[in-house]
Amino acid sequence: MWSYDFVEDRTHNGRRYRILNIIDECSRECLATVPLRRSRSNDMVDLLIDLFIEHEPPGHIRSDNGPEFVANAVREWLGRVGAITFYIEPRSPWENGYIESFNAHLRDELLNGEIFYSLEEVKAVTGWWRDHYNRMRPHSSLQYRPPAPETIRMPAWPLGSATLHLPARLASEAHIN
Repeated sequence: MWSYDFVEDRTHNGRRYRILNIIDECSRECLATVPLRRSRSNDMVDLLIDLFIEHEPPGHIRSDNGPEFVANAVREWLGRVGAITFYIEPRSPWENGYIESFNAHLRDELLNGEIFYSLEEVKAVTGWWRDHYNRMRPHSSLQYRPPAPETIRMPAWPLGSATLHLPARLASEAHIN
């Protein structure tokens, strides 16, 4: 189950921006923090495509009834990939507690203590904060461990390297065009 929602703030010159936050409710990992001046349904679909490729698609995704989340393009695309949408009741943020808690931490730990002069600065600093949140910050719900600690990743093998050690007959059958 994933949750997503926006947090709104302003840069030093008063220009409004919104940060789209997406979290995995089970692991508490923040999958994305995306600062935007404006958001369109096509932007939402593009971001979700990238996340679904990087992680596997969730079975369910929870949000409020904001126009970006209920847009036909987003709903149709989520339906095609098989992610079931759960929309909370209007004016009921407690029904989306995981993302609301995340948004409160983001505001308390970062946004309320920073003055941003540009959207690029917001992107850089929220990217750093997201990495800290996922990899270093202890979470009481996870027995004071971070949701996505650093792991050692095995290098990806070159395509077709497994066929190098197969007998010639099997290697030719395993070749992918």
